[in-house]
Amino acid sequence: MNNEKIYTAAIVVIGNEVLSGRVQDLNVNYLALGLKDQGIRLREVRIIPDVKKTIVECVNELRAQHDYVFTTGGIGPTHDDITAESIAAAFDVALECNPQAAAMLEQYYGDRINAGRLRMANIPAGGELLDNPVSFAPGFRLHNVYVLPGVPRIMQAMFDTFKHRLAGGRPVRSRTVNAFIGESVVAAGLAAIQDRYDDVEIGSYPFVRQERFGCALVARSVDLTRLAEAAEAIAALLRGLGVEPQISDGESTPSG
Repeated sequence: MNNEKIYTAAIVVIGNEVLSGRVQDLNVNYLALGLKDQGIRLREVRIIPDVKKTIVECVNELRAQHDYVFTTGGIGPTHDDITAESIAAAFDVALECNPQAAAMLEQYYGDRINAGRLRMANIPAGGELLDNPVSFAPGFRLHNVYVLPGVPRIMQAMFDTFKHRLAGGRPVRSRTVNAFIGESVVAAGLAAIQDRYDDVEIGSYPFVRQERFGCALVARSVDLTRLAEAAEAIAALLRGLGVEPQISDGESTPSG
């Protein structure tokens, strides 16, 4: 399996409102978990302003490096929603009114349709529409770039309509070994385990629960056998240090 293809992705969060702190991003976590389930590894997240040059440069750089790029934000009806025109510029294609998108918007809004709402039908030439089951204003895909809205409820519903069609590898699974012990105490032994299991990603994450310090030692791998072996090695390390570990599938910290 050493030649198995690893599928990677990047996320570009577009919006001055995120950078200013006015809006808290809730989309990255949802996308990261969904991509992991599809066997796609999220390698990079960038938060950038509503600046055309910045969007073009960022998207062009990332789409050359990864199998998938997902953008969120900037496809609404107002003057500062410039993502669609920026993506068109990145691919050097025309931005045009998509008849299918316009028809969907006209049907949804009826006599409430206006120029601003029709602006959301402007799609780069060659773009494939992405269904929006919430408000009908579509996102789009152009080659390996998926352009999604910033509103979390709409973004999540839209992503769920197509995520199962994304090509990916084996999903990365994880196992967590929790213990009320300091990171510095386990550091040397944990490094030795990582050396033995170089095909398993091992991370240490400190926590405080009920005024007790501890650490969550998380192993991640596509190979369930190696994952189980690494997790047991971590548990054995902790027992040797005089603490009883709590082992669970997934990524979690103890509740108390």
